[in-house]
Amino acid sequence: MKISTRGRYALRLMIELALNQDGDPVRIKDVAVRQDISAKYLEQIVSVLVKARFVRSIRGPQGGYRLTRKPEEYCVGDIIRLIEGDMAPVSCLEDEENRCPRQAGCVTLRIWKELDEAIRGVLDKYTLADLVQWQEELSQNYVI
Repeated sequence: MKISTRGRYALRLMIELALNQDGDPVRIKDVAVRQDISAKYLEQIVSVLVKARFVRSIRGPQGGYRLTRKPEEYCVGDIIRLIEGDMAPVSCLEDEENRCPRQAGCVTLRIWKELDEAIRGVLDKYTLADLVQWQEELSQNYVI
């Protein structure tokens, strides 16, 4: 399992929005410059986030994007799953019910379930607020 650039960039975008939640709306071109990401690529990602109502668009010359909720209300796992899809390590664990005809005799299923639980456990343990806090700690430790 590998998180794509879409998933990683979505988190970086959400962190930018959270860091600026009390200021003006955040413009994609500004995020693109700060994060060294293509603005067109960010537009594709933000459109998914808008459709899911994770962020909202504000039109006009001073427009941009804002979070629709507080950073502590966004689970990292929810953001990643929205962008990446299901994070199950094997297809038989993607649905609520495992319909694999081999599951009763599958000795590896136990490993895949444990791996799935570990992935979910880590991704769902942290919120966007945690990432913002870590970013702020990094920024405070940076000295020129």
